Amino acid sequence: MIGQIFAAFADENIDIDYRSDTYRDAYSRINAIVIEGEQEAHDNYLQLGELLPELKTELAGLAKMENRHKKGFEACGRNLSVIPDMQFAKEFFNALHGNFQKAFAITDVVTCLLIQSLIIECFAIAAYNIYIPVADDFARKITEGVVKDEYLHLNFGEVWLQENFETAKNQLEIANRQNLPLVWKMLNQVAKDAKVLGMEKDALVEDFMIQYGESLGKIGFNTREIMKMSAMGLVAA
Repeated sequence: MIGQIFAAFADENIDIDYRSDTYRDAYSRINAIVIEGEQEAHDNYLQLGELLPELKTELAGLAKMENRHKKGFEACGRNLSVIPDMQFAKEFFNALHGNFQKAFAITDVVTCLLIQSLIIECFAIAAYNIYIPVADDFARKITEGVVKDEYLHLNFGEVWLQENFETAKNQLEIANRQNLPLVWKMLNQVAKDAKVLGMEKDALVEDFMIQYGESLGKIGFNTREIMKMSAMGLVAA
């Protein structure tokens, strides 16, 4: 998949002026989103450690990795002399953040895992996959290292949910119905800025759907169920 994306975008970054005011303005919001996304992930994994005390050490390790990613992306912004618009980013994640906190408050591990270990991780992987071929050299190196870690984080959620699939299935469907539409709204919200960076919305949607669908399949859903669950998001696309 990553190789195909590189082939598709190989020539696009030639014409990108990474130091232009237009690019840096859009980057201030995109960079803030990835920084805030890594912070959300850090905090979410620590909270998941409270819900899954037997896995607390492993989850703390994942949180530590997310904090390292955050610092890497902060460096990417500094490299372009960009101040990230963190207020925009906090509002961007507000709905997913709120749903995670509601689930955490009632010890709903399944919903918390779907939001963090599936939706947010698949969203991040899709965005990073599409960004890498059009990134500046400094950011590309940072992002290539990050995306490898994100696949490991995605695997954590897949494994736990697969092992608990029979008891988790119904809640996964409910959580999917509540949260997947938020992803499409988020993609629409950021589409214009992403395009300035060389990232097409259709490519982001396609990569996310592939990642998310594959994860649902690994957990235990069949093809028909995956299509039905994915359609929940398309309503808002």
